[in-house]
Amino acid sequence: MHEEFIAPRYGGATLASLLPSIEASLSGTTPVLGLPRASRYVLLLVDGLGWYPLQAHADHAEMLAGHLDVATELTCSVPSTTATSLTSLGCGVPPGQHGVVGYTFLDPATDRLLNALTWDGGPDDIQGFRCHDTAFQRMAARGQHSGAVSLSRFADSALTQLAFGGTEHLGVEKEGQSGHFVDLVLQSLSTHQVVYCYERMLDHDGHGYGVGSWQWLDRLARIDDMVAELADHLPVDTCLLVTGDHGMVNVPTHRKIVADDETALAGCRHIGGEARFRQLYCDNPRRVAASWSEFMGDRAHVLTRDEALAAGWFGLDVDPRVVPRIGDVLVAMRADWGVMTSAFPGEFSLVGMHGSLTAEEMVVPLFAFGPQ
Repeated sequence: MHEEFIAPRYGGATLASLLPSIEASLSGTTPVLGLPRASRYVLLLVDGLGWYPLQAHADHAEMLAGHLDVATELTCSVPSTTATSLTSLGCGVPPGQHGVVGYTFLDPATDRLLNALTWDGGPDDIQGFRCHDTAFQRMAARGQHSGAVSLSRFADSALTQLAFGGTEHLGVEKEGQSGHFVDLVLQSLSTHQVVYCYERMLDHDGHGYGVGSWQWLDRLARIDDMVAELADHLPVDTCLLVTGDHGMVNVPTHRKIVADDETALAGCRHIGGEARFRQLYCDNPRRVAASWSEFMGDRAHVLTRDEALAAGWFGLDVDPRVVPRIGDVLVAMRADWGVMTSAFPGEFSLVGMHGSLTAEEMVVPLFAFGPQ
């Protein structure tokens, strides 16, 4: 692995260990992650909250940055992208076991790319596509009930079913209004021992304007205020956990390689993934990996699927059903490079991106507040 890359810490300080640690804390056993003992837990996932972007802009997040020195460093899964991270979090296992292996990846049954967020190209039989139960379903079987607070339109999405099945959903109708959000969390907490809640706009502004833009900084400050408000209103027996699903890097226009324009990058049946972590589906992986590696040079780390599995990028115990979903060739971008494709024209307008294994993308904080 390239020296600037961070390996996922599966089985240790990673997002996939968080809900199993909450389960252990509630049952009185020893958790993987050292969490405060509490009767109830609220877990707030801030999309795009990376350790290093937060650290670099600490003056815009008084509450969170003021606790960064006592926060826990976690890694997300590979790739460092929302769908994979949320399913790792919700199922409590690496992507090689839960099967959501990227933002866009192959459904082998149809030889089509599916979008894990929108479910475009995905099968109608979501439960048949599932490879692992969620931690919430396991807790429910033991009588520990969980709620989820996120946008109303996410309630029945495929990703919600795969990552947060077993929760009772309360929909956010007034996005960006912290009082409304806090009220919903408290409402859910009144009947549940664990409440998962999701805030998406930091990632949205990072994609659109870039990390460090005034829009991103303003959003960070608003989220910081919301965390403070939520912490102030929680019952005394409740622990608030705050984390992120990935970080982000800004990709300048002159660092965006267009795969369609380069003959050396031909030969793929499908180009999936995203600009920072491409998953290539092809008939001759060794040849494609060699040509992409030669062209990219030090701009990317190119591996075959077998090499990535041997490196543990998707976990050590990969479900055989998951293997063909992973690209035959994987292209993890270094520094601030991205590789674009006309198959996803919307990506060309993005400023902030993620998906690769740099520290800025892989490392997320875990904050614990309370119980009081």
